[in-house]
Formats: sequence, structure tokens, C-alpha cells
Amino acid sequence: MKGRILVVDDEKSMREILQIFLKSEGYDVFIAENGERAVEAVKKDIFDLIITDMKMPKVGGLELLREVKQISPETVVVIVTAFGTTESAVAAMKLGAYDYIQKPFHMDDIRLVVKNALEKQKLQKDVSLLKQQLQPPSLENIIGNSQPMQALFSVISKTAESSASVLISGESGTGKELVAKAIHALSPRRDNHFVALNCAAIPEGLLESELFGHMKGAFTGAAANKQGLFELANGGTLFLDEIGEMPLSLQAKLLRVIEGGAFRRLGGLSDIKVDVRIISATNRNLQDLIEERLFREDLYFRLNVLSVKIPPLRERRDDIPLLLEHFLMKFGGPKKHFSREALERLCCCKWKGNVRELENIIERVVLLSDSDEITVNHLPDELRSRPKDEKVVLPPGGMDIEKLMESTEKAYLLKALEKTNGVKTEAAKLLNLTFRSFRHKLKKYGIDKKIITD
Repeated sequence: MKGRILVVDDEKSMREILQIFLKSEGYDVFIAENGERAVEAVKKDIFDLIITDMKMPKVGGLELLREVKQISPETVVVIVTAFGTTESAVAAMKLGAYDYIQKPFHMDDIRLVVKNALEKQKLQKDVSLLKQQLQPPSLENIIGNSQPMQALFSVISKTAESSASVLISGESGTGKELVAKAIHALSPRRDNHFVALNCAAIPEGLLESELFGHMKGAFTGAAANKQGLFELANGGTLFLDEIGEMPLSLQAKLLRVIEGGAFRRLGGLSDIKVDVRIISATNRNLQDLIEERLFREDLYFRLNVLSVKIPPLRERRDDIPLLLEHFLMKFGGPKKHFSREALERLCCCKWKGNVRELENIIERVVLLSDSDEITVNHLPDELRSRPKDEKVVLPPGGMDIEKLMESTEKAYLLKALEKTNGVKTEAAKLLNLTFRSFRHKLKKYGIDKKIITD
């Protein structure tokens, strides 16, 4: 259905005319014969739009409008009356009515007002969600050229084509939400919402309301109807981060939504159907949690239709120079650069916190540095010198040392050229290279075509 509409009028003929017409337009239409019944309906159910008569016994159109805005602020209200005055129109608009239509009216007028009202409501929801989201990333926004990352890119591209549930696993700081956003951005659902929820960040008592929404009065503090994230993500993707932290009682309800494609708001009486792709993520071993009876096995199988594993940074050390340059540009701009010693030290770190730790360190270093060159002295104490008992860590699958060195060398060549505005002789001096050697390296890396010669 295109939208849920409640028609309120004390004249039976008017209710029936509007109901028949709006149903023929593809809307899900409900009726109420007076304002009192309408208030009861709004308390029990959710409507996208209410079309109400102004003059009705006991609870008139303006009184109903006030009640609706208290119970369900997101619902759009259109006032219809045969006794229109400038004063009543102004009063209705001040109370939050979307529009004010006088009888008699043409059905074309109703069609246009309803269409525009629902489009405005959708736009407001889109803007609200957009404020909560970063620009949808694609694979180009995920930094890495190493073999493990190339394998990850392949899995992301294949996974994006499906609408099946995805389980992303990886240590903290590896970029699970970034991968989830990339899957959504490459999928057929890209034009609809990507909605994210960290299950560990919401108190257990509020998590159900966040997911499924609630009706006014469903619990203490529920002052108005509220849409849940499942409704907001309808047609798009819902990302559930730290899924292993979800309480068992809520896991059962999540399973029912996945299996049935419908749910009820807290305090609601009717089912709401949704089409949502679920991507979940965890840094814990869910199979261990299943054995400990902390996670449902049936839910695990529903979530893990497709799986994506993100490698830790220690298994993709070839990417560290690229990541360092990316974050240095992000936080410091084009003038900032690393000394060779600082770059070597950063490349040798264990990075137990993965990419997130590396990013935080670079942001801090840039903020505290007082020169364009980031040296070892700018690094945190724990990174300035290698402890005596620390050895260079080699990833279990080995690494491409030549590729790592080439990536570092290329980054310095580009930085030197940038600093000298493309003057090769000056750039060569900055790197303590002969001009001939410098020119050879430019040619080797294919960056010799658009450089200014002096």
C-alpha cells in the first residue's frame, strides 16, 4: 500500500465516497464516524495521514488535530469543512494541519493534497535519517590494496547482489559498519534507507522500543507514538551492530520478524509488514555464545545466511602506509607528512585496536604537532621506541615486503613533489636522491607524466 489513511466524518455518505476513492488510488483506508472514535483509533494504530471534517459533535476537527499531534506527531492531518473561514484556516495551520480544504471539492483536489502530504512526510523522514548517516560509502571508501582486502572486496560485491541476511565478523576497530554500508550502497536497495543500531549501546529496556517502536502510553515515558527502526528501514537495510549483546528475550522477537516479515509496536494491536534486509555484526564468537545458551542457534542460522569476515590490521600490514597517508590527509591536509623514522615505527606497531586505533592516533598526533613534519617525537610515548622484548610481527599468512616498501616509497615521492609544486630537482633534494635516481623512481611508479620540470 502507498500509505495508511484514516477518514473521519460524521456524514456516512462522505466517509464512503472518500473511502472508495482513496482505495482506488492504492491507499489502505480506515474510517471513523466521529472525533472520539478517531482518537481511539490513533491510540491503537498508526496512520500516515488523517482526513477529518471540521464540524463534528463533541470532538471537532481542531480538537482531533490537537490530540493527534500529542499522540502521533508524525501523522499528517488535512482538515475538510463546508464552513471555512480565514480564522479557522489560520487556527488549523497553527496547530499543525498540513492543509485546509473547503466543501464542495473535486476528487482531483483530494488526490493532489494527499499525494503532496505523503511526499512531504516521506521527505521529512528522509532528512531526519540523512542527518544520522554519513555519505553512503562504496568500495572506493575502504582503504586497502593488500591480498586480504582484495578478497574482502570480492566478497562484498557478491554479497551486495543478494537480499539475504549477512553476518559480518571481525575484531573491534576493523570497520564492520563501513563494510555494511558498502554492501548497502552496492545493492539494489541503495536508494532506500540504511539504518544502524548498536545493540550494546542501548539499555535493554529501551532496545525493543528502538527496534519496533511503541504506541503512546505503552510504558512510562511513552508520551507519543514512535516509529521503530524496522519501519524507518522499510525497503532498505537495517544494520545491527554487536548483535551478540542482544538479550535472549529480544532475540526471539527478532527471529519472528525475520521469518514473518511483520511485527507489532509496543502497545500496538495490529501487525506492520516490512521489507528489510538485515546485516548484523559481531566481534564475539556467536557459536561460543550458543554453547553458553546466551544466543539462539535458530537466530544465528537466520542471520548467517551470508558471512563476511574482515581481516585484522596485523594480517594486512601492506595497507598501513596507505591508511597512514589517508588519515594524515584527512586530519592534517596536504602539508603534513611523516618523517621516515616515524613512518617506519608506525608500520611496525601491533595495532591491537586495528584501523580505529590507528586513526585515533593520527588524529591526536596531528592536533598536537607544531610542524608540518610528523616525527617520532610527536608519537605517543608507547610508540616512540620499540620495547626491547618486542619483535617485528609477521602475519600468519606472511606479507609482501616488496609491496610494502614500494607503497611507502611511492607515498614519499608524491609528498615531495607536492611540497615542491612539482619541481623535480627540489623534490629529489628533499629525499636525498640524485636527480637521475629520482627520475627513475618516478618512471617506475608511473607518476612521471604530469610533473612540472624546472
